[in-house]
Amino acid sequence: MTSLQLTPVEWLLAGLLVAVLVLQAWGLLRGGGAERRLREGLGDDLTDFMEQRLAARHRELLLDLHDGLARQTDRIGEHARADRELLQRGLTAASLQLSRGMQALTQSVDGRLDTLSGQVNQRLDEGFRKTNETFASVMARLATIDEAQKKIDGLTTNVVSLQELLGDKRARGAFGEVQLENLVRNMLPPEAFAFQQVLPNGTRVDCLLTLPAPTGNVAVDAKFPLENYHRMFDDTLAELDRRAAQQAFRADVKRHVDAISAKYILPGSTADGAVMFLPAEAVFAELHAYHPEIVAYAQQKRVWIVSPTTLMAVLNTARAVMKDVETRKQIHVIQDALGKLAKDFQRFDERMAALARHIEQASRDVQDVHTSSRKISAHFRRIESVQLDEEDEEAGEGAPAALAAGTVGSGSVGGRD
Repeated sequence: MTSLQLTPVEWLLAGLLVAVLVLQAWGLLRGGGAERRLREGLGDDLTDFMEQRLAARHRELLLDLHDGLARQTDRIGEHARADRELLQRGLTAASLQLSRGMQALTQSVDGRLDTLSGQVNQRLDEGFRKTNETFASVMARLATIDEAQKKIDGLTTNVVSLQELLGDKRARGAFGEVQLENLVRNMLPPEAFAFQQVLPNGTRVDCLLTLPAPTGNVAVDAKFPLENYHRMFDDTLAELDRRAAQQAFRADVKRHVDAISAKYILPGSTADGAVMFLPAEAVFAELHAYHPEIVAYAQQKRVWIVSPTTLMAVLNTARAVMKDVETRKQIHVIQDALGKLAKDFQRFDERMAALARHIEQASRDVQDVHTSSRKISAHFRRIESVQLDEEDEEAGEGAPAALAAGTVGSGSVGGRD
């Protein structure tokens, strides 16, 4: 907006207007209606003139204001457009950056989700596999438990049957004989034993072992003193009854020892001792642990008390003795074989010496042949060198003749020229 500025003419007019106003005021002061009319006329003229000038100035001011406002509006519009463009570019860049960030974030999230999904699937598969393995293992164990339960049931039946079997004295004797027979058959060769063998005194022994001298024939009889043994540990019985059963058990064992010593130790027919086989390890352990006097009594009677385990050791020792005896019997055969082997080795040594001499003679012959071959090769080389020397001499004699012929020919040609 421009400030109010007056030209000199306008200042002059303004001064005249002021003078007229002063004159009108003076005329009014001096008198009458004429002066008032003159004042009114001059006032109207000046008023019209001033209104026109003011209207013109107002129009100019309005035009200037409109132009200023238009220019300001244009500048504001340009700034607004620039701001809008800058904002638009910023929004576009931010949108692109946000889009890229969202895309990268989406890719990262998708990758993480894929990884997590793979890990979850892998762990689920592994968990299912382990669950299946555990379930299969549980089923197998249940099947094993069922099978074991069936075996336990069968074992219970067998134990009941065994108890019923061992309740009869004759059945116990048969059980001991069968166990004795199985052990002996598994440990010794067939020619080393005989079952239910009749001795010269007419008695029948459960097993007769035929061992090498000086042991000879050893009788083995199975005994199973079980009734009083069970009564010794029966808690339903009174203490006096258990002690009576213990004394009866010792008496049973002594009676068996006496019977074996009297029936199966026969001078000249059997060895000076016999074996009493106890099929139960518990009975054997009871005797050696709490009744050593019975064991000493049996040893005095030349009766050795054995259990299945100790009988296996005795039979193993007997087998070793039999093997040693057989080895001793075959010692002369081994000596004869070693003598023949020594003679064969002596002949082999002589033939090896003869072969060595032949090989040595052949080696000398090969060396002689090789020497002859070198000499012949040397003769051939000398012959070849002599032939080459003769050819070189012939070539040397032919060259001067050709040279002389060439010289003569050239002279004749020059003469003709």
